[in-house]
Parts: sequence; C-alpha cells; structure tokens
Amino acid sequence: MSRPQRLMELLAALQARRRTTAESLAEELGVSVRTVLRDVRALVDAGIPVFTERGKYGGISLLPGDQVDLSKLTTGEADLLRAVGLDLDRARQLGGEAAARSVLRKLTPRRSPAHTRDDLPLALTDVIAIDNRPWFEDPAPTPDVAGLVRDLRTARRLRIGYRRSGTAIVQEYVADPYGLVLRAGRWYLVADRDGLPRMFALSRLQHWTVLDTARRLRPGADLAGTARELGEALENQRHVVVTARLDTDFLDMARRVLGARLRTAGAQGDDGRVEITVAYDQLDGVRQLLQFSDHIEVVAPAPARELIHRLATRIAHTHTGQPY
Repeated sequence: MSRPQRLMELLAALQARRRTTAESLAEELGVSVRTVLRDVRALVDAGIPVFTERGKYGGISLLPGDQVDLSKLTTGEADLLRAVGLDLDRARQLGGEAAARSVLRKLTPRRSPAHTRDDLPLALTDVIAIDNRPWFEDPAPTPDVAGLVRDLRTARRLRIGYRRSGTAIVQEYVADPYGLVLRAGRWYLVADRDGLPRMFALSRLQHWTVLDTARRLRPGADLAGTARELGEALENQRHVVVTARLDTDFLDMARRVLGARLRTAGAQGDDGRVEITVAYDQLDGVRQLLQFSDHIEVVAPAPARELIHRLATRIAHTHTGQPY
C-alpha cells in the first residue's frame, strides 16, 4: 500500500471509529507504530483535524464535530500533498495550483448540521493559520520552478549557470541533483558537485541544461538527509566568535535578526546591557552588527572591534561629505 493510500485508509478508520490507538491502526494497516505516528503527523501538518492524547485513556481521533471528505485523491493530487501540503503559493510555483485547490476542497473539514452546538470545539482550521512567508521581504526572483522540477524528475545530470553570492560572475557547473528544498521561504537546488553536496539558491540560478547522462549520487544519500546535512553544517560554522554588549531592549530583535548565529545571552548588567556572543564563519560577518547602531558595543576579538571602528568611521565620513 502506498503512503497516499495509507493516509486515506487512516482517515477512513478515524472517521469510522472516532477514537483508536496507534497499535490498532498499525495492525490494521500492516505497518509499524512509528509509521502510523509519522502518518498522523503528516495529516496534522496538512491541516487535517487529527488529535492525539497520551496516557492510559489516550488515543488518536478526529476532533469532535468534524467531517472530512474522503473522496479519493488522484495520484497527482496525492503526490502534490506529500510535497507541499496545502500551501497554495508553493503549489502555484510548481505549476500545481489547480490540483492543490482540489485537494483543499476534498480534505477541508466540514461541520455537519448535527454538530453545531456551542459547547463543541471549533475546527482546527478555524483557530490556526500558517503563513510561511518571511517578514519584510519581497519574494525573491526565481527561475521557472515548475520547469526545473520536470527536468529533475528525469533523474539526469544538469549543467547549471550559477552566480555566487556577492559576485556578478556566472560560473558553469555539472551537478548531480537530488531535488529542491524550500527553507525560510526560499527555494534551493540540492546537488552533488564533484562528489560533494552543495546547495544552490534558485534566486541566483541563471540557467540549466539537462544532460544525456544519468545523475550519479553518493551511495545512500537522499534529498532530505543531504539538505539537513548542509543546513546543519551552515548553522554550526563558528570560526569567529564575537563578544558584544547589547542594550537589553534590543535582545528580542537580536534573536530575530541573528537567529542561530546568536550563541549566548547573559543576564542584564547594571548598565542595562547584556553580554552576547555571536558566531560567524568569517570576520567580515561582523558587519551584520552595524544595524544595531549605538545600541551595541563589540568587545572582542580585537580584529572584530577594529573592523567595526573602520566601518563606522567610513560611514561617518560618507555622511558628512568629507574624504575618507
């Protein structure tokens, strides 16, 4: 039984029994308990009102009063549901908006006339809305994502033209692609280049050509694992650790702006500031701290403090019209 079929069988079982256990579902579907729990999480992520309770009298159930249209999804609809859930914006980029809207109609919970009493809980979709778009950013320009997906499904090598961040030069590479990953609202191509995993931002992918040879991936590697590996490697880079003192009122902003780069934040001192440490993969990353203006003081290491001084002096001269 394929996963989409299993998800539909799981919904049918919950609709029929209202409450059951992961063990019972696993036995009925012929899979492990872990697989059942993973499928339940997939349904919850897709907005289906499935509720789980732990403990002796717990179990898995649909929220009371909700009905789900179990009309069978087409193969294409099920495939799209597994890929992007019910995110219409992403489905539109992949050329599947119509299929996503069809899935949404089939799976959106409907409150039956017999369950309209005020003492029943609202449907999950009535009280939860998810928007994955980043704040204060225009959508990054991307190439034809749907066209790229069609080419990736051929499982062939690609010749890509790619512009690295901070440069205007487009370089040519031969890539063995795993696929696309969406992270923080942006698409990335995950591929091996010269046998090593790489992540290419689609906003800087200038062009690509499908080659005649089949892709050659590292043994045992897949899209999800490689994307996770690359993301963790990027976030854990800490060649330069900067110590600074920050106004306490700006600590929330620092957490939002710096993200995983913010390693530690101490207690507030008598001067109204907290000591923070920020990790960068290179010294030049300290430029990011300039946006905190006079609300921050870089303390160490000395090269980082000197760089901030040079940059601040140059900015001051630029805005006073004096030569630097």
